[in-house]
Amino acid sequence: MSTVNELAEQFETHRTHLRAVAYRMLGSLAEADDAVQEAWLRLSRADSAAVTNLGGWLTTVVSRVCLDVLRARQSRREEPAGEQLPDGADTTDPETEAVMADSVGLALLVVLDTLSPAERLAFVLHDIFGLSFDEVAPIVDRTPAAARQLASRARRRVRGTPAGAEADLARKREVVHAFLAASRGGDFAALVALLDPDAVLRADGDVAKLVRGAENIAAGAGRFADRAAVSRPALVGGRPGIIAAPLGRLRVAMAFTIEGGVITEVDIVTEPERLAELEISML
Repeated sequence: MSTVNELAEQFETHRTHLRAVAYRMLGSLAEADDAVQEAWLRLSRADSAAVTNLGGWLTTVVSRVCLDVLRARQSRREEPAGEQLPDGADTTDPETEAVMADSVGLALLVVLDTLSPAERLAFVLHDIFGLSFDEVAPIVDRTPAAARQLASRARRRVRGTPAGAEADLARKREVVHAFLAASRGGDFAALVALLDPDAVLRADGDVAKLVRGAENIAAGAGRFADRAAVSRPALVGGRPGIIAAPLGRLRVAMAFTIEGGVITEVDIVTEPERLAELEISML
């Protein structure tokens, strides 16, 4: 690695991997690209001759940059949700980011965002990218045993469902998928069939926003078609449901009560404060 050009060429062979690591850490392509660029800047200023494992060195640097970003993000949780796009979204191709988010899993991105920065890094680096806990430990400033515990806690949060409930959850998952498909297609009859005739819908716990009856709820779900395109099934507070997370940022959560194969209750959450308190896991 004697010249800048040679160093740049070697860096480029690792860029795709580094971007993937940073994206799973941060859930934003703009921030991921910034983290990768920062890794290049640090490499260009470092004594490259002393770097024996360039891939490992760069992964460590990107991870630490992401850790700083996550900690800063956690300290400003008052950032409004609403319809505002995440920082840097105006400089990133939304279609590209949507494809990336879909490949990772929107529900997974949302779940990861509920973890502490150290838990998120330990889980991503070990469970997704296969780093040993000996390698993860110095990045999160923990012992290997403590890093293992961080990943274990994160793993339980991501899985989110006791094994004994799997069969029942599978049946409810089918209902959620059918509801989402009918919403995307604007299939009113299919939506009504999935709802109990006396089903109730609540929005943000507001009695004034209470909707009763399968047909009334289905009519509202039909108008949800545009959001349905960026929505995915998820467990919302332990209940089967749907999240709308454009660009991987949670905007709407719907939790269902399903009895006898039909939906009897729908609880919608859109308020940023309440969304931040929800436990979301993969369905």
